[in-house]
Amino acid sequence: MQFRVSPQTLADCSAEEWQARVDLAAAHRLAFIHGFSEGIFNHLTLVVPGRSDRYYQIPFGMHWSEVTASSFMEVGIEDGQVKRGEGDVERSCYCIHAPIHKALPQAKAVFHTHMPFASALTRLEDPRIKEIGQTEVGMMGQIAYDDAYAGPAFEPEEGERLAKVIGDKTVLFMANHGISTIGETVAEAYDRLYYIERAAQVQIYAMWTGEKLKKLPEQVIEKTRRTFAGERRYNPGPAQRHFDALKRMLDRKEPDYAS
Repeated sequence: MQFRVSPQTLADCSAEEWQARVDLAAAHRLAFIHGFSEGIFNHLTLVVPGRSDRYYQIPFGMHWSEVTASSFMEVGIEDGQVKRGEGDVERSCYCIHAPIHKALPQAKAVFHTHMPFASALTRLEDPRIKEIGQTEVGMMGQIAYDDAYAGPAFEPEEGERLAKVIGDKTVLFMANHGISTIGETVAEAYDRLYYIERAAQVQIYAMWTGEKLKKLPEQVIEKTRRTFAGERRYNPGPAQRHFDALKRMLDRKEPDYAS
């Protein structure tokens, strides 16, 4: 299958829109490098800057390792139709992402993956991240848990349900399924994707030892949460700095992502 870029895709593209495309392409490439992707499935989407009626999505069948800034279709949030670009809209992507974009103003970026370690936790009777380390504690207040897998998402009602489960959180553990993260920016959503997988990986490694997990004392947990909350004083914030560093790596190794 060949993926062509329609001339209309690049026409009348503002600097802000192009930067959004570059960042989203970087996220796809990085997710493949970090082992977060699963074949041609899973979805990373972003609301088109300055609009509330459409979002960016890659054509169904495109591998994340080949995504570029010019690859994206613009898909209607209300009807799931391609408004700009060419390709097929994967139904499950639309049914999960569009309702979340619509229901949660803070969900400009919605990233859904079947990352191995976090997804492994979703297969457990108790998938919760435990208070056993700094990274885990720093993320725990952001996590929502959906304990009711309802099968493949082929109707928008499933995305509407998931939006309600997410609420004011930024990370969603989807029972027997995978992970979703949201953010105001690509950087925020990717940073959360990266660190929740790291937290899950370390927890699973600790569980593999068969030893009893060592929970942190409550006073240390509270101190750690306050410390992480204080990181908001940085401008740009840690998530943006992390993502910028990852993009510099891509600039050296795979600069075509920005084309």
